[in-house]
Amino acid sequence: MKHKRLLPPAYLFASLAIMALLHFFAPVATYIAFPYNLMGGISLVLGIILNLVADAAFKRYRTTVKPFEDSTTLVTDGVFRVSRHPMYLGMVLILLGIAIVMGSLTPLIVVVAFGIAMELVFVRTEEKMLADRFGEAWRRYKREVRKWI
Repeated sequence: MKHKRLLPPAYLFASLAIMALLHFFAPVATYIAFPYNLMGGISLVLGIILNLVADAAFKRYRTTVKPFEDSTTLVTDGVFRVSRHPMYLGMVLILLGIAIVMGSLTPLIVVVAFGIAMELVFVRTEEKMLADRFGEAWRRYKREVRKWI
């Protein structure tokens, strides 16, 4: 029986739940008060848009969006000109936006932990798979475009 791995959205939703628990049960301190905390909505919306645009690019090129599956195309245009991993960046922006809206310090810990988890669990493996699959095209792209931003 093949072991199923958790996909990034599962990490995102778990992170949201942990952020809510920390905010309501261990907020430590409020660092952004109302109405300034509503500025987190900008990051939240940008993160959602980034994910939708990157997902549309994968669909347009008919390649997989799922980690650990073999890509059929190296997508390098659109949002992929700015970040090699715009969907992970988008998820970090979503979490950051929600953390800002919450306004307490402890949810920010989850934002950082999520970014580290994406790097360790997904990004490193994906980049190795892309290097193996696309060779010099990948290495050129990697030299030209930053990993996150």
